[in-house]
Amino acid sequence: MIRALYLTACSSLIALIFLCLAWELRLAPVLPGGSWLALKCLPLLAPLFGILNGRRYSYQWASMLILLYFTEGIVRATTETGTGQALAIAETILALTFFCASVAYARLTRPSAHQSDASARP
Repeated sequence: MIRALYLTACSSLIALIFLCLAWELRLAPVLPGGSWLALKCLPLLAPLFGILNGRRYSYQWASMLILLYFTEGIVRATTETGTGQALAIAETILALTFFCASVAYARLTRPSAHQSDASARP
């Protein structure tokens, strides 16, 4: 279960980074030829190595960071049309997937979870 959550969190974070870059540079940029909004993927790079290394603390704070991308996805999904709207929906889904996986991973890997499981056994 923990391995599946790890893989889900890693893949959704990496996919979100690539989606942000592709969206603002090629697929549906705000300005023709790309825009500086592509830099919005930079904060996602901060927790990437911690997430890939399975550091619980990175999962904890990255789950709060990802809510900004979830919010942007919701706003742009309701205000844009066409390709931009589809990309915003994809951003929302990826952010929600990462959030759920990272919260579950952080919860299942907490030290007290292992102790309570061991003490519950007869």
